[in-house]
Amino acid sequence: MQYVRLGRTGLEVSRLCVGGMSFGEPGRGEQPWTRPEPESRAIIGHALEAGINYFDTANVYSAGSSAEILGRALRDMARRDEVVVATKVWGRMHTGPNGQGLSRKAILEAIDASLERLGMDYVDLYQIHRWDPNTPIEETMAALDDVVRAGKARCIGTSSIRAWQYAKALRVAEAHGWTPFVSFMDQYNLLYREGERETLPFCADEGLAVLCWSPLARGYLTREPGTSTPRTETDPFGRTMYAGHGVDDQIVAEVARIAASRGLPMAQVALAWLLDKPLVTAAVIGAGSVAHLDDAIAALDLHLTADETAALEAPYRPRAQFN
Repeated sequence: MQYVRLGRTGLEVSRLCVGGMSFGEPGRGEQPWTRPEPESRAIIGHALEAGINYFDTANVYSAGSSAEILGRALRDMARRDEVVVATKVWGRMHTGPNGQGLSRKAILEAIDASLERLGMDYVDLYQIHRWDPNTPIEETMAALDDVVRAGKARCIGTSSIRAWQYAKALRVAEAHGWTPFVSFMDQYNLLYREGERETLPFCADEGLAVLCWSPLARGYLTREPGTSTPRTETDPFGRTMYAGHGVDDQIVAEVARIAASRGLPMAQVALAWLLDKPLVTAAVIGAGSVAHLDDAIAALDLHLTADETAALEAPYRPRAQFN
């Protein structure tokens, strides 16, 4: 396994992170395609055996079931100081006022609830899942600083916000002497590369860790265009992200061509493209099986030629930014 520093911190993480969105008891939450606990534990155990030390979840994944499964598995299979655990806050966890967002009340209640689900005293990385336009960033950063000072999180980061929002948060933290964000998690894959315009150069300039969610475009980069799976049939969110964009099929076809020429699964080619990007710290893998995880591990040692990279990137066209 390959390990890198998380941005400018001293924290060492594996270049593959096991994402927890695929974990969850069926019937909890809105994703019917999640893996129940026995299957999830098999994936987590295989990841640990391969040397992966980095695991990511969120309070909203399967209405908390993801974190519960992850926490139990890590307690049974690893020592707490051997793993890096991340979670997120922002999404709605209950109906009515204060059920979501990044207010002080929401953050302080959410971190305690997340730690209880995980069965842990702290998380290594606590991330805001999205930007909250209804809460002053000063309130959010002050609350996150208190979370760190209380020992409930070691570092803080963000997910899926704009470069200007990140810059504003860093300025506010610096002005008040509060804990700054150290990482940025964003959607980044061959079908969605909008971060290359501003966000990724900003991260490079600030020395921030770049963590990539949906590195395989929710599986679209792993199969021939038009192929249906249980997830595509029950994942309207994924269809809005990738379906209906004319160049997507061209890119997927190019992945398939290169994979066939090398005798490799498409997933390995698509992941190798991402992991070769010098700004990418780690790819967050939503593995649905041990085999999926093996493909991701193999991609770490796969390097594409300049011509293959150019062929994969050539069809891309700008698209609406995901928020």
